[in-house]
Amino acid sequence: MAWERELDTALQLAKAAGSIALGYFGSAEPETKPDGSPVTAADRECERLVASRLAEAFPADGILGEEGASRPAASRRRWIVDPIDGTRDFVRGSFLWGHLLALEADGEVVLGVAHFPAQGRLYYAAAGQGAWCVEGRTETQLRCSRFSAPAMSVACFGQLNDAWREPWGARLLEFLGSFWAVRSLGGATDAMLVAAGKAELYLEPGLKPWDVAALAVIGQEAGCLWHDFEGRRSIYGGSLALYAPGLAATVRAFLGLPAPNNP
Repeated sequence: MAWERELDTALQLAKAAGSIALGYFGSAEPETKPDGSPVTAADRECERLVASRLAEAFPADGILGEEGASRPAASRRRWIVDPIDGTRDFVRGSFLWGHLLALEADGEVVLGVAHFPAQGRLYYAAAGQGAWCVEGRTETQLRCSRFSAPAMSVACFGQLNDAWREPWGARLLEFLGSFWAVRSLGGATDAMLVAAGKAELYLEPGLKPWDVAALAVIGQEAGCLWHDFEGRRSIYGGSLALYAPGLAATVRAFLGLPAPNNP
């Protein structure tokens, strides 16, 4: 099976990071990074563990981590690591944080893992092999929703507090008002709801590659569509639109993008 060794390593590292983070959960003291976001000893320790073990297992691969782990690639592959996605939730004792790990090969994200220790859920996908969720001893294949009408769909939006800064900000409330319901639980959790077919749309601006990579490939393997807000299938665009295929025309119209080729 393609990517078998890489996926097995990523799953084991996500679980190991979860064990570390749970040891800090509820007691971690945050520091403030230059960009104003929080970081804890748990973030740094998780990233050190993941980066060091990846370097041992795949010495030719590069690494890009949120907390500074960086190594150029001798291969055409790079691991992208978010040691704790949702640090604000982590330090406040919420269950919405997780670990994100992805592998980029020849410019494409080919596998991703999203582990939510406090939720007891681990999501993963590899290119061409579907997307899966493990809860306890139960493993379920993820399938994107078939809903196509906003009035029957659930929309998820991250960073609503920053929406007013965007060119579409003034239109956002009306757009979201066309949906059956709206959720804003936190980027990775929202995205996994869409991948699992429990919501139909996830939109979020202000993202980094480590926020996007794992979520995009898991959603893609579940049958969802994804791109940045400019319509590019890139994890480097600073945003993510992940949605059920039936909403393609609706989402693209809101973002000011051309209609899909095959609506």
